Parts: sequence; structure tokens; C-alpha cells
Amino acid sequence: MKKVIIMIAFVTIAVTNSNAQSTDNRSAVSFGIKAGTNYSNVYDEEGNDFVADSKFGFAAGAFVAIPFGKFIGIQPEILYSQKGFKSTGTYLGSTYSMTRTTEFIDVPLLLAVKPIGQLTLLFGPQFSYLMKQKDEFTGGNINSTQQQEFDNEDITKNIMGLTGGADVNLSDNLVLGLRAGWDIKTNEGDGNSSTPRYKNMWYQATVGYKF
Repeated sequence: MKKVIIMIAFVTIAVTNSNAQSTDNRSAVSFGIKAGTNYSNVYDEEGNDFVADSKFGFAAGAFVAIPFGKFIGIQPEILYSQKGFKSTGTYLGSTYSMTRTTEFIDVPLLLAVKPIGQLTLLFGPQFSYLMKQKDEFTGGNINSTQQQEFDNEDITKNIMGLTGGADVNLSDNLVLGLRAGWDIKTNEGDGNSSTPRYKNMWYQATVGYKF
């Protein structure tokens, strides 16, 4: 909740300081690119005593804003997105640390609500395709790195989540994006779905440029 309040404060400050004289282009189709960072972690669906620390990762991609009038529209995106977590502990008298970095292709399909020209509120489902996973372990005299790559040719095999936040239009072209998201379930690709025990959750901040 504290992080959400901080994000809302950032949005409020950015809107207040944005260029009030910029052109109101809420009714225009636009596309753009963006880059920034994720601050991600995982949580235990079963609520057991699983403790992990958040980590930063890179995020970048492209988006298209499609209006259905001045105040509402949709915004599909495609993003390369690093997530994961860090953990530390003690095992057999030795301390250890482990960092997991997961690389996803995220495809959010967002409803866009545009109350004013400087602010767009966004919320909707996100489909994530796991491309690579890297585990780095250090403990005692052991230092190891394991890496896996995944084949995601079946578009129906994905993790479905929810994401929402706001885009602040600092000018006609410059956009500050603030989001939060979390996983819900895994689509197995054969018509079945399951609820993963350990789910990703993340906060995302990006800077974008609209054309």
C-alpha cells in the first residue's frame, strides 16, 4: 500500500507540473516507444512463510493508443520485461544468497480513460510469455549460475495477469508511465489453466516518446 501511495503522489506531482499549454490530442491515434525499470517480487499463493526481497529489472517496448472518442480508448502494448526476486538465508550453518531473473514478453491490453489531456488512467489484462530464467546462487564455497530458455511458440500458453496505473503526458511527445501488476493464472496451451503457487508482482516506471 505504501508503494501505491508513493506512485499516486508521483502522478499528482507530474500532472501538476506538466505543460498545461500542450495540445489536447486525446482523440488522435498515436504510437510510441518506452523504456524504464521493474521493481518485482514473488508471493506465495498458499500464504506460507515464504520471504523474498524485491529486485530491479529492465523494461522496454512499444505501445499504440487507439481512441474511441475524447475520453476513452484502448492501449495495447508489447514489452520486454525482466522480473524476479532475491533471497538470503542460512543452511547448515552457512549463509547463502540467490537471485532469480526471469525474462518475459508482456502483452498488456489496456482500457484507457482520459479525464484530462495530461492524464490517462489504464487498466486491463496482461499476457506474459516466459522466455528465459537465470538463477545465481552463492553459499559457502559454492557459486553457481543456471540458465533456462523456454519455447513459447504456442500463443495460448502464457501467464495471465492484471496491470493498471497511469500515463502522465508531460508534453505532446513525452510520457511518464507508472504501473503495478500481478499474475493470476497460467494458461497451459491445451485449453486448461492452473493457479501458480508463486506469482510475480511488480511496479513499473517508464519514460516514453509518442510519435
